[in-house]
Amino acid sequence: MLSVQKLNQFYGESHTLWDLDMDVPSGKCTVLMGRNGVGKTTLLQCIMGLLKVRDGIIQYQDQNLVGVDAEKRANLGIGYVPQGRQIFPLLTVEENLLIGLPARRDKIRTIPPFIFELFPVLKQMLGRRGGDLSGGQQQQLAIGRALVLDPKLLILDEPTEGIQPNIVQEIGDIIRRLNQEIGLTVLLVEQKLPFARKVGDNFCILDRGRQVAQGEMSSLNEELIQKYLTV
Repeated sequence: MLSVQKLNQFYGESHTLWDLDMDVPSGKCTVLMGRNGVGKTTLLQCIMGLLKVRDGIIQYQDQNLVGVDAEKRANLGIGYVPQGRQIFPLLTVEENLLIGLPARRDKIRTIPPFIFELFPVLKQMLGRRGGDLSGGQQQQLAIGRALVLDPKLLILDEPTEGIQPNIVQEIGDIIRRLNQEIGLTVLLVEQKLPFARKVGDNFCILDRGRQVAQGEMSSLNEELIQKYLTV
């Protein structure tokens, strides 16, 4: 589904991603892991076209995304939930969800009912402003907004950050449901190891802008955890 090959990115003269490789298999959930500041969010922003890359390939299905405008990537079937959610706080829940509809390829202009099946609380709060929701509800809204465009690849940047435990569990269950029942491919950044093990089929670990390990989640052993993930 997605393959990153020999990707290099710079902030000014600072080299942040170094010949980075990563594979995201179709229909699987891949967890991008590593300590703070190793380049996880930078990589996601490169995939989404929010940061320019110096060189390398970002292959999505049969297309190299390098050079494709950021606003066109949603139309290609990529949904993105950024770190911090970034919903529109002054718009209602309904208005936040409607924003994603123009990117749908089937031209549907109504919110799909399955969004409310996944997140019943959003249906109850359609008229409430996004900024008035709790953190967990805002995260559900952000995921719902990404799903409205009917993505084939869903990218989430730390979806459990600052979220109450019961909502974390719900989000984990929903990711697995989307992954297993409809075959949605998922790439997510996650710091919480139990959550990563619960939802992930595969992992990729970054350290200082380089990919240092990747494989099936079952092969994430204590040696890798101690070397690259513990604080």
